[in-house]
Amino acid sequence: MSINRSAIKRARTSKERQMQNAAVKSQVKTAVKKYETSLKEEDLTRASELLKEAGSALDKAAQKGVIHRSQANRRKSRLTRKLNAMSEKAESKEEGLA
Repeated sequence: MSINRSAIKRARTSKERQMQNAAVKSQVKTAVKKYETSLKEEDLTRASELLKEAGSALDKAAQKGVIHRSQANRRKSRLTRKLNAMSEKAESKEEGLA
C-alpha cells in the first residue's frame, strides 16, 4: 500500500489511465477485427470503408499516446496491403473470366 499522498494519487491516476487505455485499445481491436472479417468475406467495398475506420481508430490511439505513432502507421500499412492484395486477386479472377 502507498504511504504518502503523492504515491496514493499516482496509484489512483495510474489505474484510471490503465482503464482508459484499455478502452481505446479495445476500440482499435474491434475496428481491425471488423475490417479483417470483411476481407475474409471478400466484400471489398465494405472492407475499404472499414479500412478508413480502422485507420482512424489507430490514429486516435496514437494521438492519445496509447500506441506509438510508428506502430499505428505500420499497422495501417499492413491493413492496406491486405486490401490491395485482395483487390488484385479479384481483378485477376475477373480477367480470367472475361
